[in-house]
Amino acid sequence: MSFTEVLAIFGGFTVVFHLLKLAWKCWCGFRQFVWSELWHVDLRTYGQWAVVTGATSGIGKAYASELARRGLDVVLVSRSDDKLQIIAKEIDQYGRKTRTIQVDFTDGQSIYPAIAEELQGLEIGILVNNVGMAYSDHFAYFLEIPDAEQKITQVVNCNMLSVPQMTRLVLPGMVERGTGLIINISSEAGVRPQPLLSLYSATKIFVTYFSQCLHAEYKSKGIIVQCVAPFMVSTNMTKNVSVNCFVKSSSTFASEALNTVGHSSYTSGCLSHALQATALAILLPDWFRMSPFFIRKLRNVAEDSKYDIRVCNEKKLGEKEE
Repeated sequence: MSFTEVLAIFGGFTVVFHLLKLAWKCWCGFRQFVWSELWHVDLRTYGQWAVVTGATSGIGKAYASELARRGLDVVLVSRSDDKLQIIAKEIDQYGRKTRTIQVDFTDGQSIYPAIAEELQGLEIGILVNNVGMAYSDHFAYFLEIPDAEQKITQVVNCNMLSVPQMTRLVLPGMVERGTGLIINISSEAGVRPQPLLSLYSATKIFVTYFSQCLHAEYKSKGIIVQCVAPFMVSTNMTKNVSVNCFVKSSSTFASEALNTVGHSSYTSGCLSHALQATALAILLPDWFRMSPFFIRKLRNVAEDSKYDIRVCNEKKLGEKEE
């Protein structure tokens, strides 16, 4: 056999391998975002109650409402009692029970005994670890974190510590019943290193890896651990950016993301975000994302955005004075 024939055979196997890989990805995408629209898992089979952290706004609020709409009683966990009561009343329209737990996840370890006491005796079938926070409203260098000593601890407590600690509280009951669903909200900012969001990005990759490892450990015991890594969703954290074909409203995102339960343990949540993730991986490879040139450009965008916000605020102030 000649060298040319060997190369031809090797090339043929390579092409077949990549075609099979592409076909598998297409099937997974079809299953997640098309087939899931037609066939939903009955979430009530996991248990009577769902627990949602960060439940008073954004994605957390949307998950809580959607879970109630699908027939579950909901435990709402957040730091504002007034907002908790408002969301509880909104959920009343679905005829489901609600409980509220007022805690601040930035306080760290001290809050979990109180949460455990409130959850005692409930058949918790679903946990949504959604609570999270950013440390800046724009792209910023690590040393520019405001009140860094306090803020770093708060971000770690809120974004990272909350996930395994809340999981620790509900997982034993799920294992005992042989069924359960844990949904951990990560971010596309944690899929790959994101300069100028260094701490936030690092906390989100923690959520992703913890979710994937936990799913591998407990799927044989009937527990699903799903990691959801969205792109832009219109929430307070994203300054309620306008909804369009790239940016989802929180309610639409939660509905589409919950449809993927049972079809994927790792998901972008919706087809739009999955396509954006694929495009970003191709158009913005890691070597370019981590380059000084890209970081400078990203920084310039942040500075321009800050300037536009400042000008807008000054105009609003001038109009009020007039």
